[in-house]
Amino acid sequence: MENAEIAKIFRDIADILETKHDNIFKIRAYQKVASSIEAISNPLEQLIHENRLGEVPGVGEAIAKKISELVSTGKLEYYRKLKAEVAGATSDSRKPDTADNSHGKEKGAR
Repeated sequence: MENAEIAKIFRDIADILETKHDNIFKIRAYQKVASSIEAISNPLEQLIHENRLGEVPGVGEAIAKKISELVSTGKLEYYRKLKAEVAGATSDSRKPDTADNSHGKEKGAR
């Protein structure tokens, strides 16, 4: 997986966390690491093999594990779960019960 693809995933994670009103420091951590990944010239795969991933600004233990997962599998379970949560929240907000209440009437009132 290319650095640009990994950076995009981390930007997407930051955006999702922002939508969920998550911890601002967590959001900024993902934004920072995305920018750092875009700025480096070495492929992350090479840095992992050389045990130098920690040299990338913003990469701590948790993010290093996520980068390693992305590089080795091409997928990130944490990202998949976040996207599923947002998709679930979006579909919940479109259910008829919530739409019925948009007119200021209680459910079942006529």
